Amino acid sequence: MEFQDVVRRRRMVRRFTDEPVSDESVRRILRNALRGPSAGFSQGQAFLVLRDAELARFYEVVRLWTFESVKAAPVVVVAFAVKDAYLDRYAEPDKGWTDRSEDRWPVPFWYVDTGMAVLLALQTAVDEGLGAVYFGIGAEDFDALRAEFGVPGDHVPIGAIAIGHGDEEDVSEGASPRTRRRRPFDEAVHFGHW
Repeated sequence: MEFQDVVRRRRMVRRFTDEPVSDESVRRILRNALRGPSAGFSQGQAFLVLRDAELARFYEVVRLWTFESVKAAPVVVVAFAVKDAYLDRYAEPDKGWTDRSEDRWPVPFWYVDTGMAVLLALQTAVDEGLGAVYFGIGAEDFDALRAEFGVPGDHVPIGAIAIGHGDEEDVSEGASPRTRRRRPFDEAVHFGHW
């Protein structure tokens, strides 16, 4: 698929069939996610792939922040940001910082980079002919998620991606594109001056 087609077709799919997703597709989606930008090549992203019984346990410990129909997706990938990877990397001699202070960071790049990885996963799902939706995980569920799946304590779940074969002809009922339009290009993009 051409890149412009991937960008144009990328949307949040909220209804899925029960058709399985191949391991090959899941691995390609995550290989591409790992190719995202990473400040200092810190590589502070991690992903947990859940299917079958693991997926049922996920929905037992994590409150769903999206449509109930999303639970039909056969794969959920939880994306984690790992701040310590960035703090450690920038304390190395080639970066010139001698400490791990968060004060040096104008924005938390561990979240920015993980968000970019999630977008690459969403785009690759489209390229694989699949549907996907990103949804949040409430902070009150972080500890239960970590405990249930053995996730290290320094890994912060920024959200999850449900992946499957879409069961929608058009945009999901209740979805924002049905009720809101994209901002006009000229309102969002400014060349040279606001």
